[in-house]
Amino acid sequence: MATDDAVRGCTGVLVIGTRGSAGPGEVLVRIRGGSETFLAWSDVPLSKGTSVLVIDCRGARQVDVVEWADPLNALAGEAGNAG
Repeated sequence: MATDDAVRGCTGVLVIGTRGSAGPGEVLVRIRGGSETFLAWSDVPLSKGTSVLVIDCRGARQVDVVEWADPLNALAGEAGNAG
């Protein structure tokens, strides 16, 4: 099966939560100027609405994800509280 390496390193949001080793969820990823959905696998269960980072591609529109907090958003929040 061919992998979609372009998705590796992209961020997205879970539209269906993952269940860890019990099964995948579904992630909406911003890619190629639009949004696409992929089956999302994670080591631990992640809730619907969680921001994630795609760390690997399993092929056939399946990806491995981890929870992601954009560090730039944290910096923007700190700058807004500085004054």
